[in-house]
Amino acid sequence: MRTRSTHHPPHVNVPDASVPQEIEVSDSAQAPSRRGTASGSTLPDDPPAISSTPASGPAVPRFPLPALIVMACTTFIGIVTETMPAGLLPQIARGLCVSDGAAGQLVSVYAVGAVLGAIPAVMLTRGARRKPLLCAGLLGFLLANTATALAPDLLVALLVRFVAGAFSGLLWGMLAGYAMRITAPERAGRALAIAMAGIPIALAAGTPLGTWFGSTVGWRWAFAGSSLFTAVILISALILVPDAPGQNAGTRIPLLKVLRIPGLATILGVVFLWLLAHNLLYTYIAPYLRQEHLDLKPDLALVIFGVAAIGGIGITGMLVDRMLRRLTVASVGLFVAAGLVLLATQGSKPFTILAIVLWGLSFGGSATQLQTAAGAATGEHADAAISMVTTAFNLAIFAAGAVGAVFVDGVGAKALPAVMIAFAAVALIAVGLGRRSAFRPGP
Repeated sequence: MRTRSTHHPPHVNVPDASVPQEIEVSDSAQAPSRRGTASGSTLPDDPPAISSTPASGPAVPRFPLPALIVMACTTFIGIVTETMPAGLLPQIARGLCVSDGAAGQLVSVYAVGAVLGAIPAVMLTRGARRKPLLCAGLLGFLLANTATALAPDLLVALLVRFVAGAFSGLLWGMLAGYAMRITAPERAGRALAIAMAGIPIALAAGTPLGTWFGSTVGWRWAFAGSSLFTAVILISALILVPDAPGQNAGTRIPLLKVLRIPGLATILGVVFLWLLAHNLLYTYIAPYLRQEHLDLKPDLALVIFGVAAIGGIGITGMLVDRMLRRLTVASVGLFVAAGLVLLATQGSKPFTILAIVLWGLSFGGSATQLQTAAGAATGEHADAAISMVTTAFNLAIFAAGAVGAVFVDGVGAKALPAVMIAFAAVALIAVGLGRRSAFRPGP
């Protein structure tokens, strides 16, 4: 009788349960001898050894924690590179002999580069292997930060920051899909949470540390230090991060067809609304606290937010693979609750701190939740979809700056919690309506 074979990874002996199994034995074992016992009876010789490899299917791949930590460091340096000029505007302005407003454009052109670069970069590199692409993005960060540290004037610095933003768009567009590709599907959400953990850590510690360092030894040294850290991440990526293939040419579809995949438009709408609500307060936290006459410094408020956000992404990492929909609903709902606390207790420092903690907890896991939803909805087209998520993120940052300025310069920053609640409430409704294809119930 000839057994039917199935394909299994090498070195894993898995019997086919659908047919009788044969055990190959040597010629001498086919006619076993009989050996006597003390009572004169005979017993068969020892049976042939059978492989002890369990017959439960292919071995589960190891969780790639070292690689995911490298990716978390990449998101960390991405946020620090983007936000550090905001904390060093006076020093940069003096160093380049320009106004604070002109120096502030270093942040704006970075965001423009990210918006314009994310989708084209990801679409052009869909078929490229992931590890060389990651290393190219990190090398771009390294060179851009080094060039910023050496920039002789504002024009050079602006050009370099635009290029840095384009590399940022590439990295943000491919990191989420890369993290999920090198991880077993049932743990993809946890992997993404670890890879995105660099965001709240950068907001809580990285940006304040960079600001302090730049204020102490000079803004150019702050950018040089970020280049040095990027070099360490690049070397670690070369050693610790496994490669993964790009998307097969036969499965690629045009960008507009990706956008028409059921659920993606809803997810992008939630991304824009939720990020707009968040950045309204995050961008204008200083005038809000000042107009509320609160004895709370903006940098301390943002540290509190960042620490709470680390807790939020920890909770997300534990739950996102099992209950994405319920987790997203709870997160946006808690975000609305934070706005309501601010609105109902204006002028109260303890309640403001409570609201900031709720804000951080609810928003800390947002990137992981939204990118996981986009990846689940679009499958093999996740990289293209997540590049759209990245673009929506940055468009929301732009819109928050413009909308927030209208309120801060008009009716006052006290109105920001009400606007924050309104946008987040619409996002919450969209999550609720996206049950079928956007934010599907977990197992």
